[in-house]
Amino acid sequence: MRGRNDGKRLGAAELGGALGERATLVQFSSAFCAPCRATRRVLGEVAAMVPGVAYVDIDAEEHLDLVRDLEILKTPTVLVLDADGRVVRRATGQPRRADVIAALGEAV
Repeated sequence: MRGRNDGKRLGAAELGGALGERATLVQFSSAFCAPCRATRRVLGEVAAMVPGVAYVDIDAEEHLDLVRDLEILKTPTVLVLDADGRVVRRATGQPRRADVIAALGEAV
């Protein structure tokens, strides 16, 4: 997973769900995005196999203020947050499982 490090912080209020103890995978999706479905599966599997990692899927169309604030330009966009909710990695497009696992290494 490549992408810039935003350094922004997100909490449960913005995400609509609790942060993971160690890290959180955040996916911005849209209804008719085919790669979003595959990304949802990959991120869900990784979150299930890595203790302390949560996964949150956000409908970009329903959260336009957050999309604008984070400069989300396309879906899927994936953010990796550390335990404090700070964005440590960001990538667009469908990620590979190995890349997600490697990006989590930066967050935990």
